[in-house]
Amino acid sequence: MAFQSVVLCAGDKYMEIEIKCYCDNDNNVKKKLTEIGAQFIDRRFENDIYFNHPSKNFADTDEALRLRTIGERTIITYKGPKVSKISKARIEYETEVEDYPSMKNILLKLGFVESGIVEKERHRYSFNGMEISIDYVEGLGTFVEIEKIGELKEEAEKELFNTAERLGLNNFERRSYLELKYFS
Repeated sequence: MAFQSVVLCAGDKYMEIEIKCYCDNDNNVKKKLTEIGAQFIDRRFENDIYFNHPSKNFADTDEALRLRTIGERTIITYKGPKVSKISKARIEYETEVEDYPSMKNILLKLGFVESGIVEKERHRYSFNGMEISIDYVEGLGTFVEIEKIGELKEEAEKELFNTAERLGLNNFERRSYLELKYFS
């Protein structure tokens, strides 16, 4: 499957809207994904290095800068502060990077510092315009993320929570994997 950049500007009304759930039984979730007609996309390993800004603390501003490797591919992502009280809705800018070592060195030379590493195996599914991922996160356990790109409206969040309910998920978490691993 081809990678698509998410390019949203601050004035845009579209953003990543996401919820995350703890998952005690991934086999049950996979079974329910099949039952509701979700399509399996892929299985991949993601290695994420997060960076903190040289003059502001992203933990305080609720932002994130991530350099992700997926096999031979590298993606850099900026995530703005969450703008919803119930989901992880936020502006996201993301693009593929040709040279991982150079990008990492650019960030370090500009004064960014590594703030943590998150490694996971991710199984991705597609369902009704949403991406559903079962994440096996090293040191944290198993989670399910349900996300879509769109306008932050009550209906969009309701659709995500309804899908979680259909999958038997009800233990939600708004913190990122980085926060759970390093700042809990």
